[in-house]
Amino acid sequence: MRELIDHTEGINRLLARYGVKFGLYKNGTFHEQLFPFDAIPRVISHEQFLYLEKGLIQRVNALNLFLEDIYGEKKIIKDGVVPEEFVFSSSGYLPECEGMTPPKKIHSHISGIDLVLGKDGEWYILEDNLRIPSGASYPMIAREICRQASPETFRNNPIVDNRNYAKMLKEVMAYVNTGGVPVIMTPGRYNAAYFEHSYLAERTDSELAMCTDLFVEDNYLYFRDYRGKKQQVGVIYRRISDEYLDPMTFLPESLIGVPGIMDVYRSGHVAIVNAPGNGVADDKGLYYFVPKMVKYYLGEEPVLKNAPTYLPFYEEDRKYVLDNLEKLVVKDVAEAGGYGVIFGNELSREKLAEMKHLIEKESRRFIAQEVIDFQDMNIMEGDEPVPRKADLRAFVLSGEETKVWASGLTRFSRNPDSFVVNSSQGGGFKDTWVLSR
Repeated sequence: MRELIDHTEGINRLLARYGVKFGLYKNGTFHEQLFPFDAIPRVISHEQFLYLEKGLIQRVNALNLFLEDIYGEKKIIKDGVVPEEFVFSSSGYLPECEGMTPPKKIHSHISGIDLVLGKDGEWYILEDNLRIPSGASYPMIAREICRQASPETFRNNPIVDNRNYAKMLKEVMAYVNTGGVPVIMTPGRYNAAYFEHSYLAERTDSELAMCTDLFVEDNYLYFRDYRGKKQQVGVIYRRISDEYLDPMTFLPESLIGVPGIMDVYRSGHVAIVNAPGNGVADDKGLYYFVPKMVKYYLGEEPVLKNAPTYLPFYEEDRKYVLDNLEKLVVKDVAEAGGYGVIFGNELSREKLAEMKHLIEKESRRFIAQEVIDFQDMNIMEGDEPVPRKADLRAFVLSGEETKVWASGLTRFSRNPDSFVVNSSQGGGFKDTWVLSR
């Protein structure tokens, strides 16, 4: 382990050379920055991983059933388990996807589930990411470089090999493929996660394509390579948001989508990974109802807990939130990437009053949660280990079976006073070791 830590600077230099960076737009300008790597890993025991695996598979299966239901029969609404106001007012709900059934009835092929380990020893799920969760490539390439820097570390410790993510993803894409080449669709070089798009395309033997490389003809999707060769596309792992996917269906001003792709999808002639419309299931307001979804669709008690959450939409919860705002964290349900997160204890008296007024006025817009005192993890700062807050993004892949990748993206805050770990907020990342015994 010491040898690995001593190589941290060299590992980060190699990551930068390979283009392992995170892009950000600030004030209309694109900035690229290194996603800082810390060599002290998060270690998950074999028994702990089996517990997480069971809970994550259960949760993702329930969310997939919810998506199939909500764009179909809507039984969960008819039975009064989830209020229709929360579904149809969600910015992630797309009426254009009504009645659509994706190939093999899988909506969320790649689910990024964010968890924290509380000081009470319990794992808590903070949020579900079912649209285009990013980050799997970072621990993949970091592990590759770490193996080169300190092969003894991986020979002498029972660490599960995480190099199978590409194989898992390739199998999922092949399972839903409707007949044609696999494609990973990127909006281009200036996207925040472009490194990941190109890396995964290479590792899964998929074509890396921009919108200009794709076109619809006779209700099929085609890819044209640099030689001008035309090939039918059977599955497309799109890395652009729903609203930009098809200017004929969603935003007409989109310049990074493929006109007519939704008609091809509707006809069953292409699989889209992840399916359009998934945002309704990872809406932070709907997060409150996921444990109820597990019971409703699977008839099981949830294995993993949500963070204690309140919906100001309900009068009783709204009263509690307003009375206790200074000790809660409030989240805007439409925001992501660490944005729209407000800690009540950081607000002045005037800002607290403003926030309370906003919650009363727009109760559907927010959720409130107890602040989980989650465990610190050591990171190296200079030559000294210092404690920082860290979460875990687990990747769950749904194909013929639902499987949990025995690795994950551990993100940490570099600010000693911050609970926000997102890369877009200046955080760094670690490797995640799952022990084989």
